[in-house]
Amino acid sequence: MNRSSILTSFLLLLATQSWAQQVTFYTPKTVRIVKTNGQDVEKKSLVVTATPENVKVKVTKKGNSTIYESSALTVTVEDGKVAFEDKKGNLLTKEEGHSFTPITKGPDTDAFRVKQTFSVDADEGIYGVGLLQNGKMSLRGENRRMEQSNLEDFAHFYQTIKGYGIYWDNYSPTHLTTPADGKAGDVVLESEVGKLVDYYFIYGGDADGVIKEMRHLSGKVPMHPLWIYGFHQSRERYKSSAELLEVVHKYRNLKVPFDGIIQDWQYWGSNYNWNAMEFLNPEFDRAQDMINEVHKQNAHMSISIWASFGPETKAFKEMKEKGLLLDFDTWPQSGLPQWPPRKDYPSGVRCYDVYSQEARDIYWKNLSRLHKMGIDAWWMDSTDPDQMDLTEAQRDQKTTLGSYRSVRNAFPLMTVGGVYDSQRAVDNSKRVFILTRSYFAGQQRTGANTWSGDTGSSWETLRNQVPICLNYTLTANPNVNADIGGFFAGSYNTQGHNSATRNPQFQELYVRWMQFGAFTPMMRSHGADIYRELYYFGKEGEPVYDALVDAVRLRYRFLPYIYSQAWQVSHNDDSFMRALFMDFKQDKNTWNNNREFMFGRNVLVCPVVDPLYTQEKIVRTDAMSGWDKNDLEKETYAKVDWTTPRNFNVYLPAGTQWYDYWTNELKQGGQTLSASAPLSHSPLYIKAGSILPLGPDVQYANENQYDNIDLVVYPGANATFTLYEDEGDNYNYEKGAYTNIPLTWNENSKTLTIGKRTGSFEGMKTTRTFHVKVIGQGEKTVTYTGKSIAVKVK
Repeated sequence: MNRSSILTSFLLLLATQSWAQQVTFYTPKTVRIVKTNGQDVEKKSLVVTATPENVKVKVTKKGNSTIYESSALTVTVEDGKVAFEDKKGNLLTKEEGHSFTPITKGPDTDAFRVKQTFSVDADEGIYGVGLLQNGKMSLRGENRRMEQSNLEDFAHFYQTIKGYGIYWDNYSPTHLTTPADGKAGDVVLESEVGKLVDYYFIYGGDADGVIKEMRHLSGKVPMHPLWIYGFHQSRERYKSSAELLEVVHKYRNLKVPFDGIIQDWQYWGSNYNWNAMEFLNPEFDRAQDMINEVHKQNAHMSISIWASFGPETKAFKEMKEKGLLLDFDTWPQSGLPQWPPRKDYPSGVRCYDVYSQEARDIYWKNLSRLHKMGIDAWWMDSTDPDQMDLTEAQRDQKTTLGSYRSVRNAFPLMTVGGVYDSQRAVDNSKRVFILTRSYFAGQQRTGANTWSGDTGSSWETLRNQVPICLNYTLTANPNVNADIGGFFAGSYNTQGHNSATRNPQFQELYVRWMQFGAFTPMMRSHGADIYRELYYFGKEGEPVYDALVDAVRLRYRFLPYIYSQAWQVSHNDDSFMRALFMDFKQDKNTWNNNREFMFGRNVLVCPVVDPLYTQEKIVRTDAMSGWDKNDLEKETYAKVDWTTPRNFNVYLPAGTQWYDYWTNELKQGGQTLSASAPLSHSPLYIKAGSILPLGPDVQYANENQYDNIDLVVYPGANATFTLYEDEGDNYNYEKGAYTNIPLTWNENSKTLTIGKRTGSFEGMKTTRTFHVKVIGQGEKTVTYTGKSIAVKVK
């Protein structure tokens, strides 16, 4: 029997089984599979916001099989197992089995442990999953329990080199198993609580297509404000408004570019006032003047907020009265500011029920005090959240949406999303930006950027950041960053307080991390134990200081390129940090490369992730042990000649040619080479056939309003680029208030066409200067009025 249908959902009642299965096409490329154990279950997804489209599906019955064919996929159900093929008949993956295991005690006895398995080939790279501190690009050979934490977070989503992804729509802790390298086998997902086997199969053809479909399902990425893409300075912590303003003024006096200053915890005073969302600490008694002065200096201020409250806060008291607090110990356990915590003086701090709309409203009501003072962005810490000595009974406690266990991993999505939704409801003049420590699938829609937790300061940690950021990106969340330098750096203070700023081992690590951070979606220096402000590392003319400042200036040089890429991320579902296989899939050497990445479509970033001047210091710490401040054996710091040339091995992907950014020398792809890597910079390459809009030297992001931009052409192939501009910090772009300037390089005619500008916005420059530079050919300065002009440099 054959029939065509525009129905998107098909229910199969399996007579020989005790369960039913539903197949629902959301798009021609995305299919939801639901299995129920004989129950009639209604479920509203916390992640999926899309509704099924009217997809034309051909349905065929053949023996024990039912075959569903859309324009992109063939889905075959045989004896309850589902197989997915592309339109050429290539098997993408198939189910190998599922199970419902009854839960016999606790509040979830009406649910099950639910498990599903999916086949993968022997050479099939597996990517995404979340933020994993394991240093791996392809996530084969995994056997782990996935639960959000300080250092690792999980999206319940993976994709493979074959161009498909699986989103597992379950919010309880989930066990993941993947086959070892070189072996065919199964990906196994088993969640602790579920009434359904519920997942979405997403076929994109490639990684970009999978990301696009996942964002269609779970939400698009809003634009961040322009200033977010500048440099941000932080430390644990500024202890007074005077300390914070000293940093702002010193950077401006030294002419070190920066856009953001970040205030960490305890501006609220004692732990009993934890996260009061008020400046109760007497050292911040003139907080409004402090915020105003930051803005007067053309900078912005972010501030730490938590998903928990101390017992003396207004929010705690209101939520306790309404039964909207969760009952487990969280950070800080002690009411006294000391380590280790004094459990005989409990802080009483409690997380709130983030699953409750009423609780999220109360949260915003309290946060709005800071919003009205002019705080520009939120640093939402401990959104995992921290769980101290959690018992099984506490996992089973009630929340608004069921047992805590059943919704555990969606905690960050709910609290971060609550702030985004609340601010959007009352203020369109300032784009929401949230820096957060934890995430879940769908969080890309909340204006959030996740950092990789309270890491130790080591070369191993720096190496891990590359695949962490790339796999996070491959879960459809493009905004990710790390504490530049690592968070816990006390092991380098071997000559006393803050001596690590003179310790060559940390100096080299910090410089290389800063050079890596220049090409992440947020460039942010932060950490404990050491003052991270650049001027503690020397002065102008000294190699370490100069290298740090040069990395910041390089970031600002690339700002027009970065902000244009931000538009591609938001409007066209692109990504900032791109695993090499996303652009060079035909080159198998890219499939498991965990040391390099593309930044946008044109820039190959090769961070130096091994020490070249000092001996590597092995640091073993975690999110709790890092707070132990043990006395260190005194060391004498060896003198290092930072001017000595050094080299670092890099791989240039095949299929194109590459320009060395520093020398403009052209290299062939498909080779590993020993690249120059002095302390002053890390290797950086530009793909032949690229146009880069690069900005002038500025002190903050919108200082020059995009005038005097260099349009740098790297010839060798035809090239296009779209230069995007808008007002920088409101939501008028959603109403069409922005401009695009198309740039096109014709390799045959050696001509750059600066196309007709489309769109407009308030305050835009109608006439501007472009400096056109064609590598190896020459340069020319032109005046642009919005009309198309063709430029030849010779």
